[in-house]
Amino acid sequence: MPTRRSYPAICGLAASLVLAFTQQAAALSAERKLTVYTYESFIAEWGPGPKVKEEFEKTCDCTVDFVGVADGVALLTRLKLEGETSQADIVLGLDTNLVTEAKDTGLFEPHGIDTSAVKVPGDYSDDVFVPYDYGHFAFVYDTEVLKTPPASLKELVDGDPSVKIAIQDPRTSTPGLGLLLWVKAVYGDEAPAAWVKLKERVLTVTPGWSEAYGLFTKGEVPMVLSYTTSPAYHMVAEDTDRYQAAAFSEGHYIQIEVAGLLKTAPQKELARQFLSFMITPGFQDAIPTNNWMMPVTSTSEPLPEAFGKLVQPEKTLLFSSDEVAANRKAWVDEWLAAMAK
Repeated sequence: MPTRRSYPAICGLAASLVLAFTQQAAALSAERKLTVYTYESFIAEWGPGPKVKEEFEKTCDCTVDFVGVADGVALLTRLKLEGETSQADIVLGLDTNLVTEAKDTGLFEPHGIDTSAVKVPGDYSDDVFVPYDYGHFAFVYDTEVLKTPPASLKELVDGDPSVKIAIQDPRTSTPGLGLLLWVKAVYGDEAPAAWVKLKERVLTVTPGWSEAYGLFTKGEVPMVLSYTTSPAYHMVAEDTDRYQAAAFSEGHYIQIEVAGLLKTAPQKELARQFLSFMITPGFQDAIPTNNWMMPVTSTSEPLPEAFGKLVQPEKTLLFSSDEVAANRKAWVDEWLAAMAK
């Protein structure tokens, strides 16, 4: 039986054991690192990444390492370059327009999680890619500059060339690709001629969304390719109705963003845990007011009132991912030829 004199020694031994255990646990946690490739705006200080990281790390006994590239199309390009040498566990930020091409790389494997709670327009579901948000593309305009915005894509194309717009490059940007597909969906075989007309209104083509939207908010252009949800940011964060999305009569092309698990993922169990976490409130709560997109499952609180004031597209446009994969290069070449004229 220990005496009072032996208590300090016992306590010291206990403290040493606790310290050793804590250090061992920390080492194990450090070893459990989840690497997620995504786009830069997702992991920006104001994006959802920091909140998502904080919430997931509370439950996973791990660290989350986000690796950012410019945009969703650039994600796929990087992945193709790295191939099986990629150190990523998850790629987050592709969209449904790119999933067939991504699958064709042979780098992804089925996620194996229950996605029955996911609800997106068109009821999109997939056994490899998990949706985490969605939004419709739109041209956002400055109401202090434009009193009568275009009411259709055709009005935009045929409008005053002196009223400039900023768009994104379909080779590097998912919004840019979205506009390419939007024009193709509305114009079909006449898309090249439409691009020749629209080119006269384009002040600049940026590599990604952030650069184009920055030009817009600085007043360089009165209209920019973005999302129907973008005005919610200004209403919620800046308390202004100045910036609004134009509703187009032909409908709006939708973007459904997804994440997928790599076959070569060093932390597959952890990656699947993250994919499951993506469709819970812990992740979805960060989408509306940090990524400024629509959540795909329930959030813990109702969406801000501003979301009820947004343009609600009467028609959703979307090509199948197979059709995009089969035609993307040809349609991009059409765009390049038209923009070069």
